Amino acid sequence: MMILIGQYDSPFVRRVGIALALYGIAFEHRAWSVFGDADKIAALNPVIRVPTLVLENGFVLTDSHMILDHLDHLVNKKVVMFPRHEPDRYRALNVATLAAGLADKAVSLFFERRMHEVASPTWDARCRRQMGGVVAALEKDRASRSGPFWFGDRIGHADIAVACALRYANDAHPGVLDMAACPALTAHCAGLEAMPVFQAISQTFIPPT
Repeated sequence: MMILIGQYDSPFVRRVGIALALYGIAFEHRAWSVFGDADKIAALNPVIRVPTLVLENGFVLTDSHMILDHLDHLVNKKVVMFPRHEPDRYRALNVATLAAGLADKAVSLFFERRMHEVASPTWDARCRRQMGGVVAALEKDRASRSGPFWFGDRIGHADIAVACALRYANDAHPGVLDMAACPALTAHCAGLEAMPVFQAISQTFIPPT
């Protein structure tokens, strides 16, 4: 059985956990922290980063995009959660990449504020600008689509990535994102968060100490 390492308040760990569950791939979850459990993670992943996925043969994957690419190759092509044909494929990859960028900037902003007595005003403003720009771009794209999911009638990696990133960004930085100006994204994420798999693979944001 595969082992997924990391806490579900990480948007990157959570999106992998949701993908594993939707694909019906059995896995063990170890909610290790990169702070409190750094030594245990380092023994598997020298970068000390999550998600870390230990495969059944013991090989370790250490990046969420790499992990999802591997999972996509394990399942029937009919259920793979990135579109198989262009232009939807590169468009879905772009949405997922924007979501990952949003999550990256939200994490960066959190640690800038957490690790420094006085956060850099320049870096703080830059991160907030980048986050706001990504959310505006995602809102425009989602508002142009009428389906229940971003690319058709079936959930995909892009849907999951956006929901997980926005959940983290809003939990870590309440009020930073103007979600009132994003009705399409708000509705999109509310629908996903109501799904049993999103409720099962979820964790209240725990600021590291």
